[in-house]
Amino acid sequence: MKTSESTIGIVGAGIGGLVAAIALRRAGHDVIVFEQAKQFARVGADINLTPNAVRALDGLGVGEAARVTAARPSHRISRTYDTGEETSRLEMADSAEQRYGAPQLTIHRADLLAALADMFPAEQVALGKRAETIAADEAGVTIAFTDGTSARVGALIGADGIHSCVRTAMFGAESPRFTGIVAYRAVVPAERVAGVPNLGAFTKWWGPNPQSQIVTFPLNRGKDIFIFATTPQDTWHLESWTAPGSVDELREQYVAYHPEARALLDACDTVLKTALYERDPMPAWARGRMALLGDAAHPMLPFMAQGAGMAIEDAVVLSRHLEGVAMADVPAALQGFEKARIERASQVQLGSRGNNWLREGGNADWVYGYDAWTAPLATPAMAAA
Repeated sequence: MKTSESTIGIVGAGIGGLVAAIALRRAGHDVIVFEQAKQFARVGADINLTPNAVRALDGLGVGEAARVTAARPSHRISRTYDTGEETSRLEMADSAEQRYGAPQLTIHRADLLAALADMFPAEQVALGKRAETIAADEAGVTIAFTDGTSARVGALIGADGIHSCVRTAMFGAESPRFTGIVAYRAVVPAERVAGVPNLGAFTKWWGPNPQSQIVTFPLNRGKDIFIFATTPQDTWHLESWTAPGSVDELREQYVAYHPEARALLDACDTVLKTALYERDPMPAWARGRMALLGDAAHPMLPFMAQGAGMAIEDAVVLSRHLEGVAMADVPAALQGFEKARIERASQVQLGSRGNNWLREGGNADWVYGYDAWTAPLATPAMAAA
């Protein structure tokens, strides 16, 4: 593991971390990624990549690989939980590609990570490196790992999720907050629910309160259907945020829902149950030679399906701010990155918490129409303002 003060380090080899690594390397920087896992494994849930995220991936050359296993939802549909009334319908697929320059893709997180890993040299990913302490000075950043090793880099990007060690080093310890919402996740073969309409669409059943909903969308080129359902729960006592759930409990939570929604739940054999946590928007993401992106900076509820999208956008805009920048000028460039991204990401973070976006229709352009490759950058003067 060779590093120096001319290297940019990234903590976390998730979606945001790998996109940042690929983009920064393309921008001319020497990059190394520190990942706490000892190997890449097929873990995680299925994710929804809306056109803004897919367009950013296309600019990296990753979009074609992502399309191999992904599905392309035909529409984004909102329905009322009990009556089944359709309250909004937005054409996606080819229509989204024409309007926004990219379609919506729904894909397993592991398939996207595999496509990203293929674009970045494996020897530049240091596995089994859990950051323990991080110390920054004017010339660089030193990371000490739990295995007793350490590394010195010229700048450090925290892409290490809601429990970010980099965030703690920058701004102090702070615990994420349990939202009082739990989520159920399941995958069923499409043929098992063939009688349910709109299986090829991203469909959101809006419940009797903002915490209750069922979302379904196709996976694996339409062969499977992913089910994501949320409901209020007062407390969460398990050590892990995710645990095996009860299919009977899942069905009991949604007995008041429309028969077409319940038919999807009746087809579930197994389910995972996850506690949903969040933080408030931060006033700053960058300090000196360190900066945060993705969930390390703005963990959000999944109700706008923008968690992965915001991390991907962050990574692309970060690389554009650092392109051609000497290490001496990195702190100012990181301030520019923060200035360019913080308002949008915070707006989406708060919108996700409110969980009302597109319920009755409305304009999706401000989310889907954003292009991370052409969005205005912030100059050092603007960042200081």
